Formats: sequence, structure tokens, C-alpha cells
Amino acid sequence: MKIIAIGAVTAGGKTTVVNAIKDRLPRTTSLHFDDYSFDGEPDDFTKWVSKPEEFYNVWDLSPLKADVERIINSGEYDYLLLDYPFAYKNKMMKDYLDCCIFIDTPLDIAMARRILRDMKDASADDIRNEMVTYLNAARDCYVQMLTDILPTSDHVIDGSKDLETIINEAMEIILRC
Repeated sequence: MKIIAIGAVTAGGKTTVVNAIKDRLPRTTSLHFDDYSFDGEPDDFTKWVSKPEEFYNVWDLSPLKADVERIINSGEYDYLLLDYPFAYKNKMMKDYLDCCIFIDTPLDIAMARRILRDMKDASADDIRNEMVTYLNAARDCYVQMLTDILPTSDHVIDGSKDLETIINEAMEIILRC
């Protein structure tokens, strides 16, 4: 079985691509990082920017690791897709990964998607406040992902391309892994 991590910044397309590939590739399952609650998860992501090497390993990914091992031991699948942001940076997970793909989505596109997805019922003031938080603190976290995860991934896909092209490129990479 091959385990493929697909990463991107928040709203960069990870979940959409993982779900589309899972639907197209037989004997494939997926796990999604956002479906878990982990011990060690930082309260303040902006503090992470000052110590990124420590950040990736403060997360106790035992629940995710247990599910990966359960799927491996089941023998039911040829591929496990991880909607997972850390690529090889977390020590608990790195040895399980056969390939890491990073979707390099421009930050303006990711932000627009995030607002449309997460703030569809928000007031204009809420959206303005979110933009202030992004500019004053959160953007640094997005940039840190581009600094740490993108260059350590095995493959990078241009996230500004249309969805079908991104899915097809990811499929080609997965089939070669």
C-alpha cells in the first residue's frame, strides 16, 4: 500500500483533491487531519512562526497514526490519501509516507476560498476583523507553510490551475509513486 500526503495552506484545495482522487482511484481510502483532535495542538499558531521546527512535533498525532496502522493492517486498500499539512515534518508520521504532494495555492486564492467557505453567513464586520487578524498575524503562518512544507514535499502542483488539471496532475504523481 502507498501512503500519499496531500498538503496545502488552509483552503488550498487539500480536501477537495483528496476526495476527488478517492472517488476515481479504486481501492483507495483517506484520512483527514481536520477530523481529529490532537494533544499538544498549539493555542497560538503565531508563536509557531518563531520556532517552526518545534511546532511540527508538539502535536501528538497518535490517533492519526493508529488509524494509518489500522488501514495498513486491513489489507483492503492500495492507496491511503492523507489530507495532511505537515509532509515529512512530524516525526510520528514521516516514516509512513511514501510521497508528499503540495498544492501551491496563491494566498489570495486560498483566502478568497476560505471566506466563501467558512464565512458565508458572517457580517461585513466579522469579515473585516478576520482580514485584520490575517494581515497582523495569520499570514505569517501561511508563509511559514510555504517556507517549510513546500520545499520538503516530493512534488508541487500549481494551485492556481483549474481543479480538473490539479486532480489529473495529482493522479499522475500518485500512480508513479
